[in-house]
Amino acid sequence: MAQESLAPGNRAPPQVRWIDVTEDEAGQRIDNYLAARLKGVPKSRIYRILRSGEVRINSKRVEAKQRVAAGDRIRMPPVRVAERGEREPAPHFRLPVLFEDEALLAVDKPAGIAVHGGSGVAHGVIESLRAMRPEARFLELVHRLDRETSGVLLLAKKRAALTELHRMLRDRAIDKRYLVAVAGRFRNERQRVRLALAQRRTVEGKRVSVSDEGQEAETVFRRLARGERFSLLEAELLTGRTHQIRVHLAHLGHPVLGDDKYGDFALNRELRKLGLKRMFLHAARVAFAHPVSGKALDIASALPPELQRFATAHIRSGPV
Repeated sequence: MAQESLAPGNRAPPQVRWIDVTEDEAGQRIDNYLAARLKGVPKSRIYRILRSGEVRINSKRVEAKQRVAAGDRIRMPPVRVAERGEREPAPHFRLPVLFEDEALLAVDKPAGIAVHGGSGVAHGVIESLRAMRPEARFLELVHRLDRETSGVLLLAKKRAALTELHRMLRDRAIDKRYLVAVAGRFRNERQRVRLALAQRRTVEGKRVSVSDEGQEAETVFRRLARGERFSLLEAELLTGRTHQIRVHLAHLGHPVLGDDKYGDFALNRELRKLGLKRMFLHAARVAFAHPVSGKALDIASALPPELQRFATAHIRSGPV
């Protein structure tokens, strides 16, 4: 695939380029395909050139949701990718690797790092990993974690693996478990929650709420421990909606400790004095059949020390 050099020091005006889609790249939405190649270009600019018809696939106009196929020829319009203020290389987040083979990569994401750039964040995990692995022909997120959520994050190193894992997610064939601490004494040992969720945009960003007009969302909560004021739960995600665990628990009257969007803000101030300075939500385990070999995988991430200390002191004794 021939592409012109677009190094930051190259002042020559950008030119129209033609790109042939490979087998490994097939199946991606065109907006995501462009975002991965036009580093430094805002998503709003990408959608604008799609709407204007400047991007063509096999000489035809294209919508953002269209998926590319192997052998497609894409017209890339002149777009300067190194915009002012966005020339800094992605930082190298040296994340612990929990599992890796030729098709998959699982890392242990800490709280405070976004999984991808956007919404005021220049770089995230995916940009960092691509910068650290320039030889990788393909590297994509399988799913997402909120910025303040820690734990197991899956990435695909092959298009076929990504496609199969997305199918497994749709078919509920991936077992995802989280550890979460909530306000109050959670009553039931096991509670299945089916509450549809809808998203809306506000001046403060994305906001999710329970709504009959939203998308189906289902979570199973299991109580692991209960203290005088807080409870420790395991959350099993049966669907993967944005902020699902956080919104379901807030609706039940048991907001996630340290949640600055849906939580108890007065309580959060108190929690910081008790040593909990982040949201207590951790992606602890992901179990599934390997998308290529079919071998059973069970990838786990230990509860971070700061969450373990809080749980031991205020909810239960001994390691979780």
